Amino acid sequence: MRTETTIDSRASTARPRVLLVDDHALLLDALERLFSDEWNIVGKIDDARCVLHAAETMLPDVVILDVAMPFSNGLELARKLKGKCPDTRLVFLTMNEDPDIAAEAFRMGASAYVLKSLAASELSRVMRDVHAGKHYIAPSLAQTVVHSLVERPEDDSKGLTDRQKDVLRLITRGLTMKEVAAALNISTRTVAFHKYQMMRQLGIATSAELIQYAVRRSMH
Repeated sequence: MRTETTIDSRASTARPRVLLVDDHALLLDALERLFSDEWNIVGKIDDARCVLHAAETMLPDVVILDVAMPFSNGLELARKLKGKCPDTRLVFLTMNEDPDIAAEAFRMGASAYVLKSLAASELSRVMRDVHAGKHYIAPSLAQTVVHSLVERPEDDSKGLTDRQKDVLRLITRGLTMKEVAAALNISTRTVAFHKYQMMRQLGIATSAELIQYAVRRSMH
């Protein structure tokens, strides 16, 4: 596994500082080529466990990260990053098109939620906008995400989304995450994210407690 956290001393300090985080080396290299003329790429990291230390050391203006990486929940990583580096802007670059997860990304402090299908020229524009203090949501998700943020604001930690309730009902019926994913036509990673978010929101530590919560409320 490659973890690069070196700073390019030749890069102009006047250029915005960017930390690239993804578990695919090819994507990291492609992003570096795309941004290196305009941005100061202070590091490329493919191990999420190194991100917090790197961010504290390098103080990037923008961090590009994925929702799902080995050893990390990208949403929780975003929350921790904003806690340690509140002025750093976060850009999620992902294949995950679940609007609930996109909405949660913004609750965790993201400035942008970008799908990996976006054209390189558009991604460059999004980066400029984010650095200028603007926000971006993938157009295909925008309406649903805005509705979710309005209906369940950040401080409403107990409110479960309809999709989370669907996931919880199926888990309570004894389905595995793979079976839940097939039933709802979503990925197993998305199911895992929903499960994690429910446990965090409800202050529940184990899967058994989550099922007990659902049974008490007749969500099965």
